[in-house]
Amino acid sequence: MATVDIRDVRKAFGSTKILHGVSVGIEDGQFVVLVGPSGCGKSTLLRMLAGLENITGGEISIGGRVVNNVAPKDRDIAMVFQNYALYPHMTVFQNMAFSMKLAGAPKEVMEREVQKAAKILGLEQLLLRFPRQLSGGQRQRVAMGRAIVRNPQVFLFDEPLSNLDAKLRVQMRSEIRELHQRLKVTTVYVTHDQIEAMTMADLIVVMNHGRIEQAGAPLELYDRPANVFVAGFIGSPAMNMLEGRIEGGAFHGPGGGAWPLPPGAPASGEVIYGIRPEHFRLDPDGLKATVHVVEPTGSETQVVMHIGEAHVLGAFRERVSARAGDILPVSPDPALVHLFDRQSGQRI
Repeated sequence: MATVDIRDVRKAFGSTKILHGVSVGIEDGQFVVLVGPSGCGKSTLLRMLAGLENITGGEISIGGRVVNNVAPKDRDIAMVFQNYALYPHMTVFQNMAFSMKLAGAPKEVMEREVQKAAKILGLEQLLLRFPRQLSGGQRQRVAMGRAIVRNPQVFLFDEPLSNLDAKLRVQMRSEIRELHQRLKVTTVYVTHDQIEAMTMADLIVVMNHGRIEQAGAPLELYDRPANVFVAGFIGSPAMNMLEGRIEGGAFHGPGGGAWPLPPGAPASGEVIYGIRPEHFRLDPDGLKATVHVVEPTGSETQVVMHIGEAHVLGAFRERVSARAGDILPVSPDPALVHLFDRQSGQRI
Protein backbone atom coordinates (compact mmCIF):
# COMPACT_ATOMS: atom_id res chain seq x y z
CA MET A 1 0.00 0.00 0.00
CA ALA A 2 1.11 3.58 -0.56
CA THR A 3 0.15 7.23 -0.57
CA VAL A 4 -0.29 8.99 -3.91
CA ASP A 5 0.55 12.69 -4.29
CA ILE A 6 -0.47 14.59 -7.41
CA ARG A 7 1.05 18.08 -7.34
CA ASP A 8 0.21 20.78 -9.88
CA VAL A 9 -0.01 18.23 -12.70
CA ARG A 10 -0.54 19.62 -16.17
CA LYS A 11 -1.12 17.99 -19.54
CA ALA A 12 -1.15 19.50 -23.00
CA PHE A 13 -1.26 18.06 -26.49
CA GLY A 14 0.51 20.76 -28.46
CA SER A 15 -1.36 24.00 -27.80
CA THR A 16 -4.41 22.16 -26.44
CA LYS A 17 -4.37 22.13 -22.64
CA ILE A 18 -6.13 19.17 -21.01
CA LEU A 19 -5.18 19.47 -17.32
CA HIS A 20 -4.57 22.85 -15.67
CA GLY A 21 -2.56 22.26 -12.51
CA VAL A 22 -4.37 19.42 -10.72
CA SER A 23 -3.36 18.65 -7.12
CA VAL A 24 -4.72 15.75 -5.03
CA GLY A 25 -3.35 14.01 -1.96
CA ILE A 26 -4.45 10.38 -1.60
CA GLU A 27 -3.90 8.63 1.72
CA ASP A 28 -2.62 5.10 2.17
CA GLY A 29 -5.48 2.63 1.71
CA GLN A 30 -7.99 5.28 0.58
CA PHE A 31 -10.59 4.67 -2.15
CA VAL A 32 -10.65 7.79 -4.33
CA VAL A 33 -13.06 8.32 -7.23
CA LEU A 34 -12.34 10.80 -10.03
CA VAL A 35 -15.69 11.83 -11.46
CA GLY A 36 -16.87 14.30 -14.06
CA PRO A 37 -18.41 14.61 -17.52
CA SER A 38 -16.77 13.27 -20.66
CA GLY A 39 -13.72 15.31 -21.62
CA CYS A 40 -13.04 16.65 -18.11
CA GLY A 41 -9.58 15.01 -17.95
CA LYS A 42 -10.21 12.26 -15.39
CA SER A 43 -9.08 9.35 -17.61
CA THR A 44 -6.07 11.35 -18.78
CA LEU A 45 -5.05 11.89 -15.15
CA LEU A 46 -5.44 8.17 -14.43
CA ARG A 47 -3.30 7.27 -17.44
CA MET A 48 -0.64 9.68 -16.22
CA LEU A 49 -0.71 7.90 -12.85
CA ALA A 50 -0.23 4.61 -14.68
CA GLY A 51 2.60 5.98 -16.82
CA LEU A 52 0.65 5.59 -20.06
CA GLU A 53 0.71 9.36 -20.71
CA ASN A 54 3.67 11.70 -20.28
CA ILE A 55 3.38 14.56 -17.78
CA THR A 56 3.67 18.05 -19.27
CA GLY A 57 4.21 19.68 -15.87
CA GLY A 58 3.99 18.97 -12.17
CA GLU A 59 4.85 15.87 -10.17
CA ILE A 60 3.31 12.50 -9.29
CA SER A 61 4.59 10.49 -6.31
CA ILE A 62 3.64 6.93 -5.36
CA GLY A 63 4.76 5.75 -1.95
CA GLY A 64 6.98 8.81 -1.57
CA ARG A 65 8.82 8.13 -4.86
CA VAL A 66 8.48 10.57 -7.78
CA VAL A 67 7.41 8.49 -10.79
CA ASN A 68 7.30 11.11 -13.56
CA ASN A 69 9.98 9.27 -15.52
CA VAL A 70 9.42 5.75 -14.18
CA ALA A 71 8.19 3.11 -16.67
CA PRO A 72 4.65 1.74 -16.06
CA LYS A 73 5.97 -1.74 -15.20
CA ASP A 74 8.18 -0.29 -12.47
CA ARG A 75 5.50 1.81 -10.72
CA ASP A 76 4.06 -1.11 -8.73
CA ILE A 77 0.53 -0.36 -9.84
CA ALA A 78 -2.17 -2.56 -11.40
CA MET A 79 -4.80 -1.22 -13.79
CA VAL A 80 -8.25 -2.59 -14.62
CA PHE A 81 -9.58 -1.36 -17.95
CA GLN A 82 -13.11 -0.72 -19.22
CA ASN A 83 -12.83 -3.38 -21.94
CA TYR A 84 -11.28 -6.06 -19.65
CA ALA A 85 -8.28 -6.52 -22.03
CA LEU A 86 -8.19 -10.32 -21.60
CA TYR A 87 -6.23 -12.59 -23.94
CA PRO A 88 -8.89 -14.65 -25.79
CA HIS A 89 -6.59 -17.64 -26.42
CA MET A 90 -5.68 -18.00 -22.72
CA THR A 91 -7.70 -19.62 -19.94
CA VAL A 92 -8.81 -17.66 -16.88
CA PHE A 93 -5.87 -19.10 -14.94
CA GLN A 94 -3.38 -18.12 -17.67
CA ASN A 95 -4.82 -14.61 -17.93
CA MET A 96 -4.57 -14.08 -14.18
CA ALA A 97 -1.06 -15.52 -13.96
CA PHE A 98 0.33 -13.77 -17.05
CA SER A 99 2.04 -10.85 -15.32
CA MET A 100 3.62 -13.21 -12.77
CA LYS A 101 4.85 -15.45 -15.58
CA LEU A 102 6.48 -12.46 -17.29
CA ALA A 103 8.16 -11.59 -13.98
CA GLY A 104 9.58 -15.13 -13.78
CA ALA A 105 7.63 -16.20 -10.68
CA PRO A 106 7.93 -19.88 -9.71
CA LYS A 107 5.07 -22.11 -10.78
CA GLU A 108 4.00 -22.89 -7.21
CA VAL A 109 3.87 -19.15 -6.37
CA MET A 110 1.69 -18.47 -9.44
CA GLU A 111 -0.61 -21.34 -8.47
CA ARG A 112 -0.94 -20.09 -4.90
CA GLU A 113 -1.58 -16.45 -5.78
CA VAL A 114 -4.07 -17.23 -8.55
CA GLN A 115 -5.99 -19.65 -6.34
CA LYS A 116 -6.08 -17.04 -3.56
CA ALA A 117 -7.42 -14.33 -5.91
CA ALA A 118 -9.89 -16.78 -7.50
CA LYS A 119 -11.29 -17.63 -4.06
CA ILE A 120 -11.74 -13.93 -3.22
CA LEU A 121 -13.56 -13.31 -6.51
CA GLY A 122 -15.56 -16.53 -6.77
CA LEU A 123 -13.69 -17.74 -9.86
CA GLU A 124 -12.46 -21.11 -8.53
CA GLN A 125 -14.73 -23.12 -10.83
CA LEU A 126 -13.88 -21.02 -13.91
CA LEU A 127 -10.07 -21.20 -14.03
CA LEU A 128 -9.98 -23.54 -17.05
CA ARG A 129 -12.51 -21.58 -19.12
CA PHE A 130 -11.70 -19.11 -21.88
CA PRO A 131 -12.95 -15.49 -21.86
CA ARG A 132 -15.52 -16.24 -24.59
CA GLN A 133 -17.17 -18.72 -22.20
CA LEU A 134 -17.70 -16.07 -19.49
CA SER A 135 -20.35 -13.45 -18.82
CA GLY A 136 -19.46 -9.75 -18.70
CA GLY A 137 -19.36 -9.75 -14.91
CA GLN A 138 -17.13 -12.84 -14.83
CA ARG A 139 -14.72 -11.25 -17.32
CA GLN A 140 -14.52 -8.17 -15.14
CA ARG A 141 -13.70 -10.37 -12.14
CA VAL A 142 -10.91 -12.02 -14.12
CA ALA A 143 -9.47 -8.59 -14.99
CA MET A 144 -9.61 -7.70 -11.29
CA GLY A 145 -8.00 -11.01 -10.37
CA ARG A 146 -5.14 -10.35 -12.76
CA ALA A 147 -4.55 -7.08 -10.90
CA ILE A 148 -4.84 -8.65 -7.43
CA VAL A 149 -2.17 -11.34 -8.02
CA ARG A 150 0.41 -8.63 -8.59
CA ASN A 151 0.02 -7.37 -4.99
CA PRO A 152 0.43 -3.76 -6.18
CA GLN A 153 0.81 -0.62 -4.07
CA VAL A 154 -2.05 1.03 -5.98
CA PHE A 155 -5.08 -0.20 -7.94
CA LEU A 156 -6.27 1.93 -10.88
CA PHE A 157 -9.77 1.39 -12.33
CA ASP A 158 -10.75 3.07 -15.62
CA GLU A 159 -14.59 3.01 -15.85
CA PRO A 160 -14.63 -0.77 -15.26
CA LEU A 161 -18.42 -1.12 -15.09
CA SER A 162 -19.42 0.85 -18.20
CA ASN A 163 -19.95 -2.25 -20.35
CA LEU A 164 -22.23 -4.01 -17.86
CA ASP A 165 -26.02 -3.86 -17.62
CA ALA A 166 -27.65 -1.85 -14.82
CA LYS A 167 -28.30 -4.76 -12.44
CA LEU A 168 -24.79 -6.16 -12.82
CA ARG A 169 -23.26 -2.69 -12.30
CA VAL A 170 -24.96 -2.47 -8.89
CA GLN A 171 -23.68 -5.92 -7.96
CA MET A 172 -20.13 -5.29 -9.20
CA ARG A 173 -19.71 -1.95 -7.47
CA SER A 174 -20.59 -3.64 -4.17
CA GLU A 175 -18.06 -6.37 -4.92
CA ILE A 176 -15.32 -3.86 -5.76
CA ARG A 177 -16.00 -1.94 -2.56
CA GLU A 178 -15.98 -5.15 -0.52
CA LEU A 179 -12.73 -6.17 -2.22
CA HIS A 180 -11.16 -2.86 -1.24
CA GLN A 181 -12.27 -3.25 2.37
CA ARG A 182 -10.65 -6.69 2.41
CA LEU A 183 -7.36 -5.83 0.68
CA LYS A 184 -7.07 -2.21 1.94
CA VAL A 185 -5.00 -1.22 -1.10
CA THR A 186 -4.92 2.44 -2.22
CA THR A 187 -7.39 2.70 -5.10
CA VAL A 188 -8.05 5.37 -7.73
CA TYR A 189 -11.27 4.80 -9.67
CA VAL A 190 -12.50 6.79 -12.68
CA THR A 191 -16.18 7.04 -13.61
CA HIS A 192 -18.66 9.47 -15.14
CA ASP A 193 -21.45 7.93 -13.01
CA GLN A 194 -21.97 10.01 -9.87
CA ILE A 195 -24.01 7.20 -8.24
CA GLU A 196 -20.92 4.96 -8.46
CA ALA A 197 -18.87 7.78 -6.97
CA MET A 198 -21.29 8.39 -4.08
CA THR A 199 -21.66 4.73 -3.14
CA MET A 200 -18.01 3.64 -3.43
CA ALA A 201 -15.68 6.50 -2.52
CA ASP A 202 -13.92 7.59 0.64
CA LEU A 203 -12.98 10.74 -1.29
CA ILE A 204 -14.63 12.10 -4.43
CA VAL A 205 -12.72 14.42 -6.75
CA VAL A 206 -15.12 16.28 -9.06
CA MET A 207 -13.40 17.43 -12.27
CA ASN A 208 -14.52 19.79 -15.02
CA HIS A 209 -12.54 21.11 -18.00
CA GLY A 210 -9.24 19.84 -16.60
CA ARG A 211 -9.66 21.39 -13.17
CA ILE A 212 -10.81 20.15 -9.77
CA GLU A 213 -14.11 21.77 -8.80
CA GLN A 214 -14.26 20.17 -5.34
CA ALA A 215 -12.80 17.23 -3.43
CA GLY A 216 -14.38 15.75 -0.32
CA ALA A 217 -16.34 12.91 1.25
CA PRO A 218 -19.52 11.92 -0.64
CA LEU A 219 -21.98 13.44 1.84
CA GLU A 220 -19.86 16.58 2.14
CA LEU A 221 -20.26 17.18 -1.60
CA TYR A 222 -23.97 16.37 -1.42
CA ASP A 223 -24.68 18.58 1.61
CA ARG A 224 -22.35 21.50 0.85
CA PRO A 225 -21.47 21.70 -2.85
CA ALA A 226 -18.85 24.38 -3.48
CA ASN A 227 -20.43 25.73 -6.64
CA VAL A 228 -23.23 25.35 -9.16
CA PHE A 229 -21.37 22.71 -11.19
CA VAL A 230 -20.86 20.36 -8.24
CA ALA A 231 -24.41 20.99 -6.99
CA GLY A 232 -25.83 19.99 -10.38
CA PHE A 233 -23.51 17.04 -10.90
CA ILE A 234 -23.73 15.33 -7.50
CA GLY A 235 -27.15 13.96 -6.61
CA SER A 236 -29.77 12.09 -8.63
CA PRO A 237 -32.17 13.47 -9.73
CA ALA A 238 -30.18 16.67 -10.21
CA MET A 239 -30.70 19.74 -8.03
CA ASN A 240 -33.24 22.34 -9.20
CA MET A 241 -31.54 25.68 -9.99
CA LEU A 242 -33.50 28.94 -10.18
CA GLU A 243 -32.12 32.37 -10.99
CA GLY A 244 -33.63 35.33 -9.17
CA ARG A 245 -33.17 37.85 -6.40
CA ILE A 246 -33.45 38.07 -2.62
CA GLU A 247 -35.53 40.86 -1.15
CA GLY A 248 -38.01 41.23 1.67
CA GLY A 249 -36.76 38.12 3.45
CA ALA A 250 -37.57 35.75 0.58
CA PHE A 251 -36.26 34.55 -2.79
CA HIS A 252 -38.20 35.72 -5.83
CA GLY A 253 -37.69 33.50 -8.85
CA PRO A 254 -39.08 33.32 -12.38
CA GLY A 255 -42.72 34.32 -12.52
CA GLY A 256 -42.88 35.49 -8.90
CA GLY A 257 -43.60 33.57 -5.74
CA ALA A 258 -41.83 34.02 -2.40
CA TRP A 259 -39.52 31.07 -1.73
CA PRO A 260 -38.16 30.51 1.81
CA LEU A 261 -34.51 31.22 2.55
CA PRO A 262 -31.99 29.18 4.56
CA PRO A 263 -30.60 30.46 7.86
CA GLY A 264 -27.85 33.04 7.35
CA ALA A 265 -28.99 34.07 3.87
CA PRO A 266 -28.00 37.56 2.69
CA ALA A 267 -30.59 40.34 2.96
CA SER A 268 -30.55 41.08 -0.77
CA GLY A 269 -28.81 40.29 -4.03
CA GLU A 270 -28.92 38.33 -7.28
CA VAL A 271 -28.54 34.61 -6.58
CA ILE A 272 -29.04 31.10 -7.88
CA TYR A 273 -31.45 29.22 -5.62
CA GLY A 274 -30.81 25.47 -5.39
CA ILE A 275 -33.18 22.87 -3.96
CA ARG A 276 -32.90 19.11 -4.44
CA PRO A 277 -36.06 17.31 -5.64
CA GLU A 278 -36.14 15.16 -2.48
CA HIS A 279 -36.15 18.27 -0.29
CA PHE A 280 -39.62 19.42 -1.36
CA ARG A 281 -42.50 18.48 0.95
CA LEU A 282 -46.24 18.57 0.54
CA ASP A 283 -47.56 21.59 2.45
CA PRO A 284 -51.14 22.97 2.35
CA ASP A 285 -49.72 26.46 2.93
CA GLY A 286 -46.92 26.09 0.40
CA LEU A 287 -46.27 27.35 -3.11
CA LYS A 288 -48.86 26.43 -5.73
CA ALA A 289 -47.30 24.05 -8.25
CA THR A 290 -48.98 23.05 -11.51
CA VAL A 291 -48.39 19.36 -12.15
CA HIS A 292 -47.12 18.37 -15.62
CA VAL A 293 -45.91 14.78 -15.28
CA VAL A 294 -46.17 12.24 -12.46
CA GLU A 295 -43.59 9.42 -12.44
CA PRO A 296 -44.10 6.77 -9.72
CA THR A 297 -40.91 4.75 -9.17
CA GLY A 298 -42.12 2.62 -6.26
CA SER A 299 -39.94 3.97 -3.48
CA GLU A 300 -40.90 7.56 -4.35
CA THR A 301 -43.00 9.61 -6.72
CA GLN A 302 -41.28 12.13 -8.99
CA VAL A 303 -43.39 15.07 -10.09
CA VAL A 304 -42.46 17.51 -12.87
CA MET A 305 -44.18 20.80 -12.07
CA HIS A 306 -44.26 24.55 -12.71
CA ILE A 307 -44.16 27.08 -9.90
CA GLY A 308 -44.75 30.39 -11.61
CA GLU A 309 -42.45 30.16 -14.62
CA ALA A 310 -39.99 27.90 -12.78
CA HIS A 311 -39.76 24.35 -14.13
CA VAL A 312 -38.86 22.09 -11.21
CA LEU A 313 -38.79 18.43 -10.19
CA GLY A 314 -40.01 17.15 -6.86
CA ALA A 315 -39.41 13.67 -5.41
CA PHE A 316 -41.84 12.63 -2.68
CA ARG A 317 -41.80 9.58 -0.43
CA GLU A 318 -45.56 9.94 -0.02
CA ARG A 319 -47.94 8.50 -2.60
CA VAL A 320 -48.94 11.44 -4.81
CA SER A 321 -52.26 10.94 -6.62
CA ALA A 322 -52.11 14.17 -8.62
CA ARG A 323 -52.58 14.25 -12.40
CA ALA A 324 -51.35 16.60 -15.08
CA GLY A 325 -52.95 20.01 -14.63
CA ASP A 326 -53.66 19.61 -10.91
CA ILE A 327 -52.42 22.15 -8.39
CA LEU A 328 -50.08 20.67 -5.78
CA PRO A 329 -49.07 22.80 -2.77
CA VAL A 330 -45.38 22.23 -2.00
CA SER A 331 -42.63 23.85 0.08
CA PRO A 332 -38.86 23.52 -0.11
CA ASP A 333 -37.24 22.74 3.25
CA PRO A 334 -35.51 26.06 4.11
CA ALA A 335 -32.70 24.34 6.04
CA LEU A 336 -31.76 22.38 2.91
CA VAL A 337 -31.80 25.26 0.41
CA HIS A 338 -28.49 26.15 -1.30
CA LEU A 339 -27.62 29.68 -2.46
CA PHE A 340 -24.95 30.49 -5.06
CA ASP A 341 -23.60 33.77 -6.37
CA ARG A 342 -25.26 34.46 -9.69
CA GLN A 343 -22.08 35.77 -11.35
CA SER A 344 -19.40 33.37 -10.11
CA GLY A 345 -21.56 30.32 -9.37
CA GLN A 346 -19.77 29.89 -6.02
CA ARG A 347 -21.60 28.92 -2.86
CA ILE A 348 -22.74 31.79 -0.66
